[in-house]
Amino acid sequence: MSEQGRGQRRAAEADVIVVGAGPAGSTAAFYLARAGLDVLLLEKTRFPREKVCGDGLTPRAVKELIGMGVDIDGPGWIRNKGLRVMGGGLRLELDWPDLHSFPDFGLVRTRMDFDEIVAEHAARSGGVTLLQEVTVTGPVLDERSGHIVGVTARRDGEDVTYGARLVLAADGNSSRLSLAMGLHKREDRPMGVAVRTYYTSPRHDDDYLESWLELWDGDRLLPGYGWIFGVGDGTSNVGLGLLNTSEAFKNIDYRDLLRRWVKNMPAEWGYTDENMTGPIRGAALPMAFNRQPHYTRGLVLVGDAGGSINPFNGEGIAYAMETGRIAAEVVVQALSRATPAQRERVLLQYPRILKETYGGYFTLGRLFVEAIGRPGVMSFATRHGLPHPTLMRFALKLLANLTDRRGDASDRIINALSKVAPPA
Repeated sequence: MSEQGRGQRRAAEADVIVVGAGPAGSTAAFYLARAGLDVLLLEKTRFPREKVCGDGLTPRAVKELIGMGVDIDGPGWIRNKGLRVMGGGLRLELDWPDLHSFPDFGLVRTRMDFDEIVAEHAARSGGVTLLQEVTVTGPVLDERSGHIVGVTARRDGEDVTYGARLVLAADGNSSRLSLAMGLHKREDRPMGVAVRTYYTSPRHDDDYLESWLELWDGDRLLPGYGWIFGVGDGTSNVGLGLLNTSEAFKNIDYRDLLRRWVKNMPAEWGYTDENMTGPIRGAALPMAFNRQPHYTRGLVLVGDAGGSINPFNGEGIAYAMETGRIAAEVVVQALSRATPAQRERVLLQYPRILKETYGGYFTLGRLFVEAIGRPGVMSFATRHGLPHPTLMRFALKLLANLTDRRGDASDRIINALSKVAPPA
């Protein structure tokens, strides 16, 4: 054991430690435990807790929740039919596509309790020990191999050490564990920022997610979009997402921009400071695999820790859950192997699987965000695209990554483009 682990209380051993009980970590923990492994799921905060997000779940995320057996028909879940697009003075309602691969509805659930629901579902499945208010401070490395064999942490004011055969980093955009293992962000990947707040509003039970494609800062059209998602509890989640592909990115007061944006909305919607139920909060959006490799020396990256947010639309929850599930499948296979060399060969397939699954599509997304960062491109696309519903239905499938493998012509075009694009 390296110096990081000496002089600390040895607290627990597990087959796998998962650092972070967000959607990625909890999903991974669920599938690992279902395969019979002992999992230690470490969360630095205590549920319920805030998380900056639009709270909207596309059919991709809904599919993952259904696959895990999460009760999405209970109180607090609100379904939606599709996406309402606003821009260029036009309004277009697009239903989620009717596909074999995904459900035909989305959901809204606040992150205040969404993460807790998924984490507790994983803990109830058996085999998962969920520990809250445990701050992981660093890796424990094997002196001979340099592989991570546990983590050091702070719990109840005491330094503790947890050991495991493998460690999953699901600790979000900052991913301190990844940094401690020498994995830094790639500067050639897009980065976004999201800001949002909640307003009491009669629009709280809207059955469409609403996206505004034009964000103006004075006479500048910014690369990004605004959203209004009804939460169903008397409030709307109202926010905006911006990309770093514009020169204006570094000089924008995002919170002020959000306030100025909602001032132009109808008064009867109620999006005023007086109706705001909490502060405007912001968070970074790591996109298109901006931290790689996704496996190295016993550490597996999932969710935002590996930059798995979709650059087309800023969606993160679905890809967090999917990468958590994929990682769990690979880890289960690896830990069944007899020798360290055999286990390593299996684990090294994880980055390859992610690139095969998402790499070409994320490359298309990077080209997309670079394009809309150029002056006039977003305005042209909005003005000429929205009047054509067939084109916009194609765009919805592309931006939300919702296709069947053997679907209609639009599915085949999107799948072919993703296949021929070089992986991210």
